[in-house]
Amino acid sequence: MTDTVRVVGVSYRYGGVTALREVDVEFPTGVTAVLGPNGAGKSTLLGLLSTALRAQSGSVDLDGTDSVRDRRQYRRGLGFLPQSFTLPENLTVSEFLTLTAWQRLVPRSRRRAAVEEALRAVDLTGKRDVKISQLSGGMHRRVGIAQAIVNRPGVLLLDEPTVGLDPRQRRGLRELVRALGRERTVVVSTHLTEDVAATADRVVVLDEGTVRFHGTVATLTGGRGGRASDIDAAYEALVAEEGR
Repeated sequence: MTDTVRVVGVSYRYGGVTALREVDVEFPTGVTAVLGPNGAGKSTLLGLLSTALRAQSGSVDLDGTDSVRDRRQYRRGLGFLPQSFTLPENLTVSEFLTLTAWQRLVPRSRRRAAVEEALRAVDLTGKRDVKISQLSGGMHRRVGIAQAIVNRPGVLLLDEPTVGLDPRQRRGLRELVRALGRERTVVVSTHLTEDVAATADRVVVLDEGTVRFHGTVATLTGGRGGRASDIDAAYEALVAEEGR
C-alpha cells in the first residue's frame, strides 16, 4: 500500500456557490500543503477527503478504496483534525486517547501501546495524567493530533492546525507535522506560506475553488528557494497570471 489519496474530477457547491471546480489532485506519502486564502475551498476539500462531505461529482479514493462506495474501509486509513474541535476537559490526556482508540476499533490488547505511541509522537508523554483543562492551546493541538494518529492511519488530514497559536507553539507544531510526514501521507490546509515553507514537500494552490498549481515547492518557486518569501512571491505571481 502506498497511502496515496487521489481526487478526480471533484466539484462541490453550496447552493448557488461553487466551492470546488473540477479538482484533480494526488496526495502521496510526505507533507502536502493546500495553500489558499480564506474562501478558496481548502476546508471543503479536506471535508471531502475526510468523508465529512460527499463529492457531488467525481471521486476520492485511498489506494483504490472509494470514499463513497467503501466509506467504512476508506475511513479506517484516515486521521483527521478539523480546524475547530473540542476536547473533553474533564478527562486526562491518556483517558481521552484510550477512549478514542476504543472508538477507532484499536484492539484491547494493543490499546495501551497505541496510546503511548501517540503520546510519544506528539511529545506529550509527561502529560498523560494531566487533565485536558490544564493544558495550553499548543498542547490542545498536540492532543488533537494524537487522537488523529492513535489508530496508526496512513493518511493524516490537518485543517489550519497552526491557527490561534503563538509563534513558539506554531514552530513546535510545524516541527511535529514535518516529522509525522516522514512515515505517512499528511495533508495540511493553510493560508500561511510560513506553514508551507516549514512543513511541506509538495503544495496545492487553491484559488476560488480551482487548482492553480499542484507539485513540489521547488517547482512552484521556480528553484528560487523554499522560504516563505519565495513561496509568497510565486503564489502572488501565479494568482495574478490566472486572473488575467
